Amino acid sequence: MDVFLLLEQALNGLQLGVMLFLMAAGLTLVFGIMDMINLAHGSFYMIGAYLTATFTNLFGNFFLALLVAVPLAAMVGLVVEAVALRTLYRRDHLDQVLATFGLILFFNELVSLIWGPVPIFLSPPDILSGTVEIVPGAAYPAFRLAIIAVGLAVALFLWFLIRRTRVGMLIRAGASNREMATALGVDIRLLFTLVFALGAGLAALAGAMAGPVLAVQVGMGEQILILTFVVIVIGGLGSVRGAFVGALLVGFVDTFARVLLPGLFGLAMTRSAADAAGASVASMSIYILMAIVLSFRPRGLFPAHG
Repeated sequence: MDVFLLLEQALNGLQLGVMLFLMAAGLTLVFGIMDMINLAHGSFYMIGAYLTATFTNLFGNFFLALLVAVPLAAMVGLVVEAVALRTLYRRDHLDQVLATFGLILFFNELVSLIWGPVPIFLSPPDILSGTVEIVPGAAYPAFRLAIIAVGLAVALFLWFLIRRTRVGMLIRAGASNREMATALGVDIRLLFTLVFALGAGLAALAGAMAGPVLAVQVGMGEQILILTFVVIVIGGLGSVRGAFVGALLVGFVDTFARVLLPGLFGLAMTRSAADAAGASVASMSIYILMAIVLSFRPRGLFPAHG
């Protein structure tokens, strides 16, 4: 493979990985601390994309729209947690799955009523609409580089928040032993609300950054949610470090499988058969990765407990 193509695909894998990390970090925090399976996490991804598209058209500035849309989506998450999810913490996971699946249907219909069923196409900001020459002779879209930078910055922020701040200490205490943290005076209800709002905001940020790359449409959250669950299973439930490593692994494996497998199958098949077989196996590659990881590490690579 040409070295420039290899570098481009590596950046594509990194971009997909950090996008998945933005989703997985919030989801794994909610599960690790609140023991809550939230299938509606992808809905905040969709809401973030729609709000960013709306405010970009309103303000004429993508960055200003981002500053408004992400906190607003986090506020939506805060309201959802307080109104719909707070009573589910003591219920079993089946109840949580059914309730949050209902939220998916609710938000899909609500978005369809407000914005309509037709996809919205969001252009990247002018300053990031071109390409950057990463090495002589190899250009890469500037907006995709911005996605990578944002994802890495969020990873650094989460590491600092969880490992170096009092809030992070409380988050870790709540994740390790909820009852003991409560006995020591930690307001667990407030902690849960803030963590859920943080997770919703991260998902909304992922949706906002995906808007100029993908079509903004109803149901877009479910497509990425499956990959997000694969990431947190590989990385380890409740672990932000695991979410980061798992997201990068999934991003690179998915990207390179789609590029390399058709060529490998082409050594023994016709071109059309190789393309079909390569695409089929590539779509299975992340699940094969998950099976391999779980066969050696049943709790994932970096489980939060045990």
